[in-house]
Amino acid sequence: MPHSLMTRARPRFSALIVAAAMACSLPAQALEPFIAHYQVFNGGKEMGDATMQVVRNDARRWRVDLGIHGTSGLMGLAGVNAEQSTVFDQVGDLYRPLTQGTVKKALFTRRQTIGIYDWRSQTARWQGDIKEERQKPIGLQSGDMSGLLINLAVIRDAQPGKTLQYRFVDNGRVRPHEYVVSSDTEGVKVGDMSFSAMRVNRVQSGNEETVIWVVDGVPTPVRILQRENGQDTYDLRLVEYKGA
Repeated sequence: MPHSLMTRARPRFSALIVAAAMACSLPAQALEPFIAHYQVFNGGKEMGDATMQVVRNDARRWRVDLGIHGTSGLMGLAGVNAEQSTVFDQVGDLYRPLTQGTVKKALFTRRQTIGIYDWRSQTARWQGDIKEERQKPIGLQSGDMSGLLINLAVIRDAQPGKTLQYRFVDNGRVRPHEYVVSSDTEGVKVGDMSFSAMRVNRVQSGNEETVIWVVDGVPTPVRILQRENGQDTYDLRLVEYKGA
């Protein structure tokens, strides 16, 4: 897990320009290391920045990290930081989680949870600053993923008009995730550039919604939006990415 967020550099769009020119019919790309920087908005106002990265730990294991750092507004005043990391391997086409950790820090508090996915016993379990009912073991099924791995799977699997189904097992919770990919691409602005992207929607229980925009050839979402009651809440917008 990264100890701190990297300083956001001036956007570099050369890789995005190449990716936007590629045809959507290309096969899914093999997993490769990358690092991506985002601006974070809340209710339309810039609140901070975020870094997402995929790194290769060794010949068998990978790690995906997401760190969010509040730099302005209420997030900045409260010193809000959140870091999440999943170590995983690949079994065929599956991203299989092995360990998962989350750290959330505010001005006077720090909460940490650690999860172990034991594929021999087919169980996952979390400990740390987590409710007692979420510390109970969860039975694992083939294809189970953490939230960060589902983001990578959506990038890999998205095709126009396709429905994607995953099983989310993360932080002591388990639930089905279903995403619907729009049939047509739409324009999405990334900095000063516009790109043709696939819109991927997940309607959650109640009135929550997650939207991910995918550009073919780009290994990370160009935008991730969470909405509640029809209003935008957290909104991550890509400003730069590069191979690590």
